[in-house]
Formats: sequence, C-alpha cells, structure tokens
Amino acid sequence: MTERLLELTPLFTLSIYETLMMVVISLVIATLIGIPLGILLVITRPNHLAPNRWIFQILNIIINIIRSVPFIILMVAIIPFTEILVGSAIGIEGAVVPLIVYTAPFIARLMETALLEVDQGVIEAYLSMGASRTQIIRRIMIREARPGILLCLTIATIGLIGATAMAGAVGAGGLGDLALRYGYQQWDLPVMMVTVIILIIIVQCIQSLGNWAANKMKKNL
Repeated sequence: MTERLLELTPLFTLSIYETLMMVVISLVIATLIGIPLGILLVITRPNHLAPNRWIFQILNIIINIIRSVPFIILMVAIIPFTEILVGSAIGIEGAVVPLIVYTAPFIARLMETALLEVDQGVIEAYLSMGASRTQIIRRIMIREARPGILLCLTIATIGLIGATAMAGAVGAGGLGDLALRYGYQQWDLPVMMVTVIILIIIVQCIQSLGNWAANKMKKNL
C-alpha cells in the first residue's frame, strides 16, 4: 500500500494544487460579489439606512433560488453560461464559474447575518450626529462586524472545498476527481482514505485559522 501511495504522490500534489487554486480564485471573486450583495440586503430592508422594498425582495428571492439548487445540478445547468465566459465547462476554468455562482449568494447571506448583529442603536446614534450612509457602512457596520465576517468567510471557504470535491465528478480536477477516478471507479481504498484525510486536514487548518483570526480581531475592537 505504501509503495502504491508513493507512486501517486505527484498526482496527490497536483490534485491539492488544483483544489486550492479553485478555492482561492472562486473565494476572491465570490467575496467581491457577495459582500456588496450582503450589504445591500441589510441597508435596503425596512427601517434601515436605505429602505427599498423592491431591491430587497428581488435580491432576497434571487439568492434564495440559487442557494436552494444543489451544486452538482447548478454546475450542469449553467454549462452553456460557463462555456460562454471561459470557453470550457471542464477543468479548473470550467469549475470556477459555477463555484462563484454557488458561493457568492452564500457569502451574501452570511454577510447579512453578520451585519445584522451590529447594534441598531449605534447606527441611529451616528445618523443623528450627521454621519453619511457610506461612513456608517464602512466605519461602523463593517468595522463592528469584522469578526463575524471573518467567520463567514471561513465557513464559505470550507463550503467551497466541499463543492470542489463534487466538481471533480464532471472533470474539474482536484481531490474530488482523484477520489472518483481512483477511489471509486477503481475501488482503490487507500487512495480514497488518503484523499479524505487530506481534505479533513485542509478543513481543520482553515477552521482553526479562521477562529483564531476572528477571536484576535474581536479582542482588538
């Protein structure tokens, strides 16, 4: 068994690299989309900074629809859209598009939850002192919610890792593809076990780092 795993070491290394690339690229772009959406979900709700029933309801419905679709179905459903954007529906490029579509609404909803924990009384106090909406969003809401936002991004990252594993089922590469080709199709139990252990280690490291950073930030507020 040891010799078999040593033979596959380059393949494990490549699969880890592909998984991390998919996670990093998707997370960065999904965060750039999801955070503004989360802010909009909060400030456009009734009795907030910029109440707008239509914007809030439309965003709320769209996010709920996307989040209700399992990733593997979403990935297949938007193949034409993926091919238009990146020219391929397989490989890392083909996986990144559905990963972003899947993760951005998730981050938006987590961001909404984190921002809603900011004391409404503090926001109203700064409004009464003449602070602008932009100042309140940047200096009050986001600043106070930073520990929660970090934890949200940690959760989103872990969710992304699970999604990349599923993306392997349609040729996206990474650890999911490795587990499918060797662990399932060839019933190579050692490869499957090592793949699962690697995924567990990655998730544990990310969760621990996220918890540490959030706790440290909370103490500095």
